[in-house]
Amino acid sequence: MTSQDTLDALIACPHCDTLHRAEVLPDGATAACQRCHAVLLTAQPQAMARVISLALTAFVLMLAAISFPFLDLDVAGNHNATSVINAIMAFNTGLAFPLAILVALFIIILPLLRLGAIIYALGPLARGGRPHSGAKAAFGLAEALRPWAMGEIFMVGVTVALIKVAGLATVTVGPAFWAFAGLVVITVLKDQMMNRYAIWEALDNG
Repeated sequence: MTSQDTLDALIACPHCDTLHRAEVLPDGATAACQRCHAVLLTAQPQAMARVISLALTAFVLMLAAISFPFLDLDVAGNHNATSVINAIMAFNTGLAFPLAILVALFIIILPLLRLGAIIYALGPLARGGRPHSGAKAAFGLAEALRPWAMGEIFMVGVTVALIKVAGLATVTVGPAFWAFAGLVVITVLKDQMMNRYAIWEALDNG
């Protein structure tokens, strides 16, 4: 066995980088890191379909989050409803314009692009078919965008702002707020369920 073959037979833990030898698992089995116990490999026949289902759900929730009202504010009889798009457009003039671009990029564009790349790359695999041409590049893009899709950071910022504003105005959360909250939860579940080693193997062998 060459040194390259030896390296190809190893898998690194995504959390602590501990190296393990990759083995073929029986159906239903799960392999965890010996150091930090993070899940490394799974042999769940429906895992790919679950990941696609969660990605599609997250995509729909993102569209809802940017389409419906996010917050309603009532201050001294003055009522104002705003959406995520309206909040971004509030910075579209003067020196704040680059901020509007960055917020739109990190909160809307990159998450949608990442979800679309995952759906494109894994859709045929979930149906038991061959991957699309460019599926490896699409999944690589999705992995590269993972640190930059900051929906959960946005929700933390909104929560902090709500706590501060609650004493000054009557705040009512709209449908988009709950869509965004659900999006964050589903994204976390999807990323935890995603077996990246098995996906790369399937894309390489497809």
